Amino acid sequence: MKLKEIKFTNPYLTLTTECYDKVTPTPLDNPFLIHANEDVAHSLDIDAEELAREDFVKLLNGEYKPEGTDSFAMCYAGHQFGHFVPRLGDGRAINIGTMDKYHLQLKGAGVTEYSRHGDGRAVLRSSIREYLMSEAMHGLKIPTTLCLGLIGSEHDVRRESVEKGAIVCRVSTSWVRFGTFEYYASQGMFEELKSLADYVIEENFPHLKGKNDVYTMLFNEVMVITSRLMAQWMSVGFNHGVMNTDNMSIAGLTIDYGPFAFLDDFRHEQVCNHTDVEGRYSYTNQPAVAKWNLQMLMKALSPIADMEKMEKILIIYDKIYTRYLHYYMCKKLGLEGTLEGDPELIDDMYDMLESLHADYTLFMRTLSHYEHKGDRSDLLATGLYHDPMHAWLDRYDERIQYIDKKTRKKQMLENNPKYVLKNYMLQEAIDAAESGNFSLVDDLFKIAQHPFDEHLEFERWAGATPTEFKNQKLSCSS
Repeated sequence: MKLKEIKFTNPYLTLTTECYDKVTPTPLDNPFLIHANEDVAHSLDIDAEELAREDFVKLLNGEYKPEGTDSFAMCYAGHQFGHFVPRLGDGRAINIGTMDKYHLQLKGAGVTEYSRHGDGRAVLRSSIREYLMSEAMHGLKIPTTLCLGLIGSEHDVRRESVEKGAIVCRVSTSWVRFGTFEYYASQGMFEELKSLADYVIEENFPHLKGKNDVYTMLFNEVMVITSRLMAQWMSVGFNHGVMNTDNMSIAGLTIDYGPFAFLDDFRHEQVCNHTDVEGRYSYTNQPAVAKWNLQMLMKALSPIADMEKMEKILIIYDKIYTRYLHYYMCKKLGLEGTLEGDPELIDDMYDMLESLHADYTLFMRTLSHYEHKGDRSDLLATGLYHDPMHAWLDRYDERIQYIDKKTRKKQMLENNPKYVLKNYMLQEAIDAAESGNFSLVDDLFKIAQHPFDEHLEFERWAGATPTEFKNQKLSCSS
């Protein structure tokens, strides 16, 4: 499809006008293309050669408006660090239209009704982080929003200092959040709440249509996919950083990339957001926070769904999450099925890694090459000491002794990435980009797409995070 052939629809605008505010993007000064995602373009049926055209930059800058464009910002509420804020919304993101099942959104495209004294802009560093990280999560097979392209500009944006503005075109099968439901419930707009639920079912859970007690079943679906998402985050050592209910996707996607981080040294209590002084959104708290957020969603749905049934559904969240986590971790450890003692083996591995200040990703990838009762030197080199790891590996040897070594190694290499995009890597790309060199953005994008491959040319990024860059905290504007 050529860009001139794009025809947008706007299904979200069939809902009440309380759901959104019409707004026109404000273009950046002198925009230029930094990167385009050919795979996402293919999903949208856009021809690859169109990504090199000037109109593609204009599309991402809000200047080129395909047929059917009717841009808007979405309204929602949310619990932010546990405190309810009754009216939030897209403060710097503008929806430009829907293609098939994908909704396109420009982040950094200017002021909206919900900007709350902000400028509605995104800067280069935060845009690079989101663009690369959404692709990295997709490469790790974790549900996520995606990005079609990234543009920079000569547009000055004031943060702590003057930075350059950028826009990332985000793509998702849903932008509806837990907080969207909270908004209508808190306003007593129960018919609108029901319409929103019907819209979400039509868009993301069509198999529920026509079912009895459909809104209760919707809650059950969201509970299950949220528990699975948390297990996937935990299994790869991902810390989101801002798990407010307005940052939780009703479709079970990783959404709103801000002060995120992959673990450097394994630390249960790792906090990547310097605003989070109490550690509410620490790495280890994420599954429990997701459950708390589901409780808030349950309350929001209570005017249209069976509260007693939803409470029973939420009771099994911990069990569902634990099953998913053990499933993913057994894949990473090369285990066949789950045997008695496996949960303890996994938990003790976490404690061992933390006590040894070991890099999680490096340890798991190195373990993928380990043979039963084989040479342990590479594994031991990932930690500060030997004894705790020797003791754990003795138990691991006993567990894998009857598993075919070729099958186990193949499974582990397919489930333990050699690379994850750690913050020091992203910062290196950002520093270069701010000097006009975008080659590292290209390099990290290749890694993001194929994190399980060897990429020998990028070997320097396969090791542990350099000490001076470990465990840094970032801001929500990062």
